[in-house]
Amino acid sequence: MKLFVGLGNPGAKYARNRHNVGFMAVEAIAEAHGFAPWRGKFSGQVSEGRLGREKVILLKPETFMNLSGDAVQAAAAFYKIPPGDITVFHDELDLGPGKLRVKTGGGHAGHNGLRSITAHLGPDFQRVRIGIGHPGNKKLVSNYVLGDFAKFEEDWLAKLLEGVAEGAPALAEGDGSVLSNAVARRLAPPKPERKKPAAEAEKAAPAPEAAVARPEPVAERDPQSMLQRLAEKFR
Repeated sequence: MKLFVGLGNPGAKYARNRHNVGFMAVEAIAEAHGFAPWRGKFSGQVSEGRLGREKVILLKPETFMNLSGDAVQAAAAFYKIPPGDITVFHDELDLGPGKLRVKTGGGHAGHNGLRSITAHLGPDFQRVRIGIGHPGNKKLVSNYVLGDFAKFEEDWLAKLLEGVAEGAPALAEGDGSVLSNAVARRLAPPKPERKKPAAEAEKAAPAPEAAVARPEPVAERDPQSMLQRLAEKFR
């Protein structure tokens, strides 16, 4: 059994915030894979289902970001899930918008949700880091992460969430690279069609058919003249 945790803040006010992309990720997984309806439990919202061969519990803590560890610890203790089988989806300032990385262990890099979970469970859980970019100035970070995704970001966000949903079964079975590749494939720009250089195109063009020498038509022989020559021979 695996526990997938999406980090965010509860309530409509925060629903489209960059800081809530973890919530969006687990919601996309639940919708794409027919998970059970969300229900209140462990100071959060829980949905159960299967990803590949694994039973998976999805959790959205409703404790607000700074106390996310309370809900995660309660769920992990109830289902007896060790940190190595817990995956946390969260926003990442140090990755460009639409970038995604999967890693196990490490620090919290100032992320209050990760800080709280680490305080309860230690650092040895898996993280899916979802890039939201950085505003460029440390003083702007709070307003930036608690601001909604801009209109121009909606396209890459939708594609990223589709990739997360597609790669989730492989992630549950231990292969995070499939998740990363599914997201990268959706967000990769289309490759321009390669035009062949003129010389190469000329080589590739079929050669014109060589003229085939045809025998000249043989003049039809006159049977009467042949008889005349034969007669002259025996005179």
